[in-house]
Formats: sequence, structure tokens, C-alpha cells
Amino acid sequence: MPELRPQRHAARSPARRRLIAGGAGSLAISLAPWQIAHGATLLGVRVWPAPSYTRVAIEHDQPLEFTQFTLDNPPRLVVDVEGIDLTARSRELIGKVDADDPYIASLRLGQNRPRVVRVVIELNQEVRPQVFALAPAGPYRHRLVMDLHSVAPGDPLLSLLQQERPPAAESAQQPADARAEPRTEARKPARERGAGEMNRVATVAIDAGHGGEDPGAIGKRGTYEKDVTLAIARRVETLLKAEADVRVLMTRDGDYFVPLHQRVNKARRVGADLFVSIHADAWVRPDARGSSVFALSERGATSSAAAMMARRENDADRIGGIDLARHDPGLARVLLDLSTTAQINDSLKFGNSVLRELERINRLHKPQVEQAGFAVLRAPDIPSILIETAFISNPDEELRLTDSGYQQQIAAAIVAGIRRHLRQNPARARGAIG
Repeated sequence: MPELRPQRHAARSPARRRLIAGGAGSLAISLAPWQIAHGATLLGVRVWPAPSYTRVAIEHDQPLEFTQFTLDNPPRLVVDVEGIDLTARSRELIGKVDADDPYIASLRLGQNRPRVVRVVIELNQEVRPQVFALAPAGPYRHRLVMDLHSVAPGDPLLSLLQQERPPAAESAQQPADARAEPRTEARKPARERGAGEMNRVATVAIDAGHGGEDPGAIGKRGTYEKDVTLAIARRVETLLKAEADVRVLMTRDGDYFVPLHQRVNKARRVGADLFVSIHADAWVRPDARGSSVFALSERGATSSAAAMMARRENDADRIGGIDLARHDPGLARVLLDLSTTAQINDSLKFGNSVLRELERINRLHKPQVEQAGFAVLRAPDIPSILIETAFISNPDEELRLTDSGYQQQIAAAIVAGIRRHLRQNPARARGAIG
């Protein structure tokens, strides 16, 4: 592991949240203010396992300074956080955190010296540690973030090419809680398709909005947008994989954070033909309702509501947490500059195909595809749309969004829109970017 020299940083951090253990989710522990004897208040410790990295987020109520370094035998990342004193009760609770992932063997917090808490992360393998502070954002206070990146991250293109084509009977099966409509016809082999149908395997990138530290919008009943988007995205994936000539890339397949530019780059890396970002709308008025579809705009939003929606969705990086010191602020601008009128026109056509299917199961918030500067739609060579499935801020629509049957209807409508667009615009021969 590359040796890190001790470095002192001014930590500005955010977070509060209960998190759920299970699957590819997270393990979390929240500490009440009375569990801290002096100094800053420690609000919680959260661990987010993801395929290519694991994030540890420590939330506290005021800015702190920290120093980081690594040790060997066994490999450890050590972070000393100044300005906090722990009680025996808080140390006991932290000792129960079990980060069951390939990167972390154990996680410990202890009082290294007065008003200095030492975080020790024992590692299972060599990692590229990235430690940074985040100022308050969204529902969070100050956060100290420790990202443990794999030194050999997986290649999304290789993973996509390794997708096996399951037998038709198996691929038609839905998740255990899905209420899928029975398929009335078997999949047709590519050689039997008509001239107006797809002429090669199409790659569709499905993007479940938000995730991990970024919960997205939160409904009145406590529903997290990130959970709804992932549930619907997985249903779309299952339905698409039942098609003989479609491969699917999921930009995330668990509860973890993926920066917006990485979602775009994943799709470009595999040479995706279409990009679909799935969300659940929120508005200041609880009676706002209906489904919407958005495409990128070169010059500005088509409405003030679309502009506000884009600002909220683009805020995902700030809430989810990226290291601004390492993030290229010009990347989004470059991608936008590369976007062509043809790509945006294709996106509008694609969005209209999906919108026409969505109106069969839900009222539309707007009858046409809207446009705004969504960062996640800035793939210059891929028709890309963002779908607001319904308003999670509307109590009635929030309830529907948590219903497995309605999730399946939404997924089926999205897939029908994808099918319609690909029939009218067969996938062209194109390669992945290098």
C-alpha cells in the first residue's frame, strides 16, 4: 500500500441518518449527544460497501481537524480526529460495527489522547485511501469521509460482456416480490426479427438515482427516493434482460453513492446506446403529481420547474460527497460542450417514446419532454433521459411508489418506451470508449 505521510486537515463534515444493514447496503451506528463527554458531538458512523470502494462517513456537529497515515502488518488506515472525547459507552457501541466487505476487516474508534479520537481501519487488501471533509449539505452536518478504493477497480465493459444469456423461462422470472405480467410470446432470436426491429445487441445503461450518503428526496411517510429508484431500476433490468438483443449496465446495483460524472463515464465506457436515469420527484407543494421525462438542454431550462429540478438533482454530488480537491470542476462543462444537437434531438425522441408509455399508467405532470441542464445527462454520444416516475412528496404517489405492483408497472412502461425507440431507431454499430 502506498505510504501516506501524516497530514493535518481542517475537517468540515455533514450527516445524520439511520441506515439499514443487509445485502450491499450499509452498517450504521448513531450516537446520542450524551454519549460524548466533551468537545464536538459525534452524531454517527456509517459504512457503505460498494463494488469498487467502501466509504466510512463520520458525522459531527462542528468543524474538526484530522491527521491521516497508514501502518503495515496488518495494513491499516489511521485517522486522528481532534476536538472529540469519547465515553466508554460510545466506544462500546462503535466496537459493535461489523463492516462485512472485501476492504475492511475491522473498524475501531478510541481515545488516543485528550480531545483526540483515533479511527483505525484494518484492511483486508491494498487500497487507495482518500480522506476528506465535507461541509454541511442536505440532511447532514459536518462529515469526515474515508473512501477506500480498490487498486484494481472492475471494468464495467468486461462485466457487461460476461453477462450470460439465461434461458427464456428463467429470464422471464421476476424478483420474489414482483407482480409481473405473464409474457404472451417467447423471445425471438435476432435472425427472426423484422427489418424494423433491432439489428444488433443494444446496450442500455440504467441509472438508479441517488444512493448511499445521498438519500434523494424523502417522502412524508419516510420513503427514501434512493430506495424507490433502485427497486424500479432492478425491475427494468430484469425485464430488459429477457430480451435477446439487449444488454444492461446498472450504474449502481446497491445502496452506495456514485458521483454524477462517474455514472456518465460508465455508460460511455461500455458504448451504451441509451441512458435512462430513474428518479422520484419532489416539490414544495404536496399536491404536485404525475410523471415527467427530461432531456438535456444546451441553453437553459424549458421551464422554471425544470430548472429547479435540475439544480436539485445536480446537488447529488454535494450531498453524496465528493472530494472537491480531486474533482475536476471543468469536466461537466467539457461534456456539455461536446454534446451535440443531434444527441439532444435523439434524446427528445427517446424521451417522447417513454413518456407515451408512462401516460398509460399515470397522469403526466407535463405532456411533453422537458429540458434542463442535468449533469447526469451530459453524455455527448448517448441519447439520455431522466425520468421522474412520480412525486414522492405527494403522500398518495409516495404510497404508490412503495407498492411492488406499481413499481412493476412503471418498469414495464419504461421498457416499452425503450423497445419503441429501438424499433424506430435500431442500435448502430459503435464501440466503447477507451
